[in-house]
Amino acid sequence: MKEYDEISPIQLPIAADRQSAKRHYGVHPYFTRRPQNVVRDYILHYSKEGDSVLDPFGGSGVTAIEAFLENRNGIQNDINPLANFIAAGIANLEKGDMVEYEAALRVLRDTCQKKLDELYQLPTNKIDDFTRKLKLPRDIRLPRSSDVEHYRELFSPRQMAALALLRQAVDNIAHEHARRGMLLAWSATLAKLNRTFLSAEGRAESRGGSSIFSIYRYKIAKQPVELTPWKTFEERARNVIEAKAEIDRTIEFKRRTGGWTGKFEVHEKDIDELSKQFKEKVDYIFTDPPYGAHISYLDLSTLWNCWLGSMPSAEARERELIVGGDLEISETVYIERLGESIKMCIAMLKPSRWLSIVFQHWNTAYFDAILSSAAECGAELRGAVPQVGDTIWSMHKKKGNESVLAGELILTFYKEGKAKQKPRIVDKGFNAEDTVSEILSRAQVNALYGEHVFNQLILSAWKKGAITSLKITKDGFNELITKHGWKYDERNHYWVREKQETSLFGSHA
Repeated sequence: MKEYDEISPIQLPIAADRQSAKRHYGVHPYFTRRPQNVVRDYILHYSKEGDSVLDPFGGSGVTAIEAFLENRNGIQNDINPLANFIAAGIANLEKGDMVEYEAALRVLRDTCQKKLDELYQLPTNKIDDFTRKLKLPRDIRLPRSSDVEHYRELFSPRQMAALALLRQAVDNIAHEHARRGMLLAWSATLAKLNRTFLSAEGRAESRGGSSIFSIYRYKIAKQPVELTPWKTFEERARNVIEAKAEIDRTIEFKRRTGGWTGKFEVHEKDIDELSKQFKEKVDYIFTDPPYGAHISYLDLSTLWNCWLGSMPSAEARERELIVGGDLEISETVYIERLGESIKMCIAMLKPSRWLSIVFQHWNTAYFDAILSSAAECGAELRGAVPQVGDTIWSMHKKKGNESVLAGELILTFYKEGKAKQKPRIVDKGFNAEDTVSEILSRAQVNALYGEHVFNQLILSAWKKGAITSLKITKDGFNELITKHGWKYDERNHYWVREKQETSLFGSHA
């Protein structure tokens, strides 16, 4: 590999291979997940074997796990205990023998399947007697936006009893690593055995078939689906075992072709505390900070954290990087924290190292916070790659709403170490309409994602020192594209030239 300062930045999108990695898809649902092949390619491009690769907003651990499997030191950090539980659980599948996992599943089948079948034959008035001998989770209050007030109301009596029975059996598994694997499967089962669940038919893994993943709140289904507990759990357990087999093959290949040196560690710290621990100790950061949307990951993770006994502290909730939530964090506070987080990321990097940030939002102030903070800390923007059409789109985008930004931009910075002032406004006459017109006129294709155009507009404004003066609304942006002879294709979610509709894409400037 070249020296870090000789690396040419990635400049083209990488086609997502989202479903192929069983270690990430099928094991446990989570709110967002980057395509593992895209993350892995970035890690391989910007770091070397033995390097420390960090994601300070780690989510379910794609960055740290892929770094770990590529002979790096993968560092996972998230203030959400559920995120770290999933990431550590997947990484831990590297440990133990397959026969121990298979044996654990057989023990659970022998212990639980018949009892669960009997439970679902019991009259309703007998379920309390069945449950009385089992350990249940605390009945805490749920976020104000929930349809019900208390935690246990998220489950039917039969679901509560079935989950408690399974959890008790999992906790009794003697082998540590197999027990952790089956606990991961049990936790994944929670997503389906609750009253917010509608159906998983035709739904992506991240959507989970529950209102938790689709509208981001605890909405009780009018007609909840009660799945068969043992079958549901066994499917998840089989997914965990398949993920272990995949990880075992990956590591065995590494051992045969040069040696296995991967490491994995987990932290549950706010980024300011993390930055003190890792000041100038990290070789590469690939991260996906929360976008400021009204998605409170900590609130929504209560379904899991409560029963796992890992509810976040009040301090962690106050430091969650979101807009809204039960604490009603303002957008102004979010933007300020976002900028500070970028500075702390750069502070953790060693000199002459790289940082990649996945981001997308209509509010230009968010981009300004990222770009200005990086520049002030001596990090130069070297790459801006649109990843459009690969991401898991929101339900609004699926309905064909051109006002939703579905794609993402991967911004990559190089830490030069020379602090720069925030770019002054050198072009007060920056004209958004003229810039959009120029972008569209350069297009060598007849179909474009709006995100491509918007991102180029943002970067053009930034380069000309005019991003703070760029004021454009969703409707205003769409009107500009329409004005220049393009219309929105609601079925395919992109813009086409009015006189020549096509789904054929090519490169464009």
